[in-house]
Amino acid sequence: MTPKLPHHPLQSAADLDPLLAQIGDARVVLLGEASHGTHEYYTWRAALTKRLIQEKGFRFVAVEGDWPDCFEVNLAVKQQPDGKPAAQLLKTFNRWPTWMWGNWEIAALVDWLRQHNAALPSEQKVGFYGLDVYSLWESLEQIVQYAGQKGEAAAQAAQRAYHCFEPYSADPQEYAQAVAFVSEDCEDEVLNMLRALQRRTPTPGPDGLEKEIDFATEQNALVAVNAERYYKAMLRGGGSSWNVRDHHMMETLQRLLDLHGPDSKAIVWEHNTHVGDARYTDMVADGMVNVGQLARQQFGREQVYIVGFGSYQGSVIAGKSWGAPLEVMPVPEARNNSWEALLHTDIGRDALLLSSELRTVPALQDHLNHRAIGVVYRPEREKYGNYVPTVIPERYDAFLYLDQTRALHPLPTPTDEHVPPDMYPWGV
Repeated sequence: MTPKLPHHPLQSAADLDPLLAQIGDARVVLLGEASHGTHEYYTWRAALTKRLIQEKGFRFVAVEGDWPDCFEVNLAVKQQPDGKPAAQLLKTFNRWPTWMWGNWEIAALVDWLRQHNAALPSEQKVGFYGLDVYSLWESLEQIVQYAGQKGEAAAQAAQRAYHCFEPYSADPQEYAQAVAFVSEDCEDEVLNMLRALQRRTPTPGPDGLEKEIDFATEQNALVAVNAERYYKAMLRGGGSSWNVRDHHMMETLQRLLDLHGPDSKAIVWEHNTHVGDARYTDMVADGMVNVGQLARQQFGREQVYIVGFGSYQGSVIAGKSWGAPLEVMPVPEARNNSWEALLHTDIGRDALLLSSELRTVPALQDHLNHRAIGVVYRPEREKYGNYVPTVIPERYDAFLYLDQTRALHPLPTPTDEHVPPDMYPWGV
C-alpha cells in the first residue's frame, strides 16, 4: 500500500514560504541537485537563493566549482555592474564539464547578483565562490602571477611549487601516476608555498576588497595543497580521494564564513551526493563522508539546513564518458521501489516535502533507492546504477520534488552568445 506523503504545493517562489520558515536562523543552507544538467534544479535553487539573500541576509553563494573561475565571477558581481554580459563572463568556465556553471540559468543569477549588489556598500555585497579542488594548475598560475607582481618573498616558494609540477604538462593525473611508486613528489613544495603566503603582509586592493584579494591567493595555495593530495589518493582507490575533496570543500566553506565575519550566512550549491548527510546512505559503509555530514558535525544540526532535489522523468545534459561532448539525454521513468517512483505515484506533481513531517511515515524510516545522475550518464544503464540507498528524512531537512524536468541550457558558441534561449531569465 502506498503511504500518503505529507507535502506542500510548489508552483511559484511564494510556495517556498514553509521552507523559509523552517530554515529559520540556520547559518548554512545546502541546496542539492540530482544531476548537474537539469534546468529546474538551477532555477528553483536560484529562487530560494534570492529569497535567502533578501529576507534572511545571507552573504555569499558557494558552489561545486573551481576557485579561480568563481572568484572572477565574484569580482564581477561586486565591482562591475556594467561589465561584460554574464554569458560572456561565464566563458571563464572552460574546463569539462563546462555546462555546470557555463549555462544560461547561472547567467540569470549572475545578472541578478550584479543588480542586487549595485546599490550596496562593499561590505554588504553578496559574493560567489567556488569550493572545489580541481584547479591545481590554474591556481598555481594565479599564485605565481600575483606574488610576482607584488614582489613578495612568497614568490620564490610559489615558483618552486610551479616548477615542481612543470614536467607533468599541466596534467595532475600524469603527476599522480609519476609519483605513485617513488618517494619524490611536490607535497613539500605546495605546503611551503601555503605557509609562505600565510606569513606575508596584506596587500592593498581595489574598492575595499583587500582582504578578499589576499584571501583568494591563500585559497589558491590551499587548493594546490589539497589537489596534490587528491590526485595521489585517486590512484589508491576507495573513498580516500572523495574524502580529500569533501574535506577541502568543508574547509573552504569555513574559511569563507570566517572571512565574512561571525554573523555571516552561506548558501551552498552542490550535488545531492555532497550535501545530503552521508551517514544516512550506503556511503558510510565505504568510509566516505561529505559536506552535509561535516557541516552538521561542525556547526551543529540546528545551524545547518539541507535541501535535496529530485525528479521522476525528463531530460538532462551530460556526457557519455569523461570529457565527451555534452548531449541532451532522456531521463527515463524512475526505477520501481525508488523514492522518485513513490513520489510520482503518491503525489504526481511538483511538491515541497519537509522532513519534520515525513518522519511520521514508517516506510521512509528505512533506506530507499534515490536517483543520482552525474556528469557522465548512460540512461540505458539506469537499472544497474545511478541510485543511492537513502533514509530520506534524515539525509535531508527538506526535499523539492519536480515530477517532470528538462535539460539545462548550456551557453552557446561565442558567435551567438548574446542570444538567450526562450523565456530567459526564467521565473518559477
